[in-house]
Amino acid sequence: MDWQELTDLTRGQPFVVERVRLTDSGIAVEGEFEPPQLAQLSVDDQVFIAAFVRSHGSIKEMERTFGVSYPTIKARLNRIAANLDFVDTDPAPTGADVIDRLKRDEISVEQALAELKQSR
Repeated sequence: MDWQELTDLTRGQPFVVERVRLTDSGIAVEGEFEPPQLAQLSVDDQVFIAAFVRSHGSIKEMERTFGVSYPTIKARLNRIAANLDFVDTDPAPTGADVIDRLKRDEISVEQALAELKQSR
């Protein structure tokens, strides 16, 4: 069964994967695994995102591919984006990072204390 069949079968309901088997080695791992966010999208949304990536993010090309207007493409992207968590690309520094920067005299004691307070 592929992801598309699984997505059709679950009809948008949340699900967990309880067994994963590595095809080359036959090793199986059992547990409770949440599927990746993109796999949790509807089949139509997965196709839409794949087309968006293939078009290198060109909304004009998406308009031609799907035969819809710019606002329709933007609205769909916004709807899909609202269902996805985004990775924090600027995480708070760890205590060890702050201390290392303090040791290298890159920040003052006051700045270090402020950053440590923020990271709590």
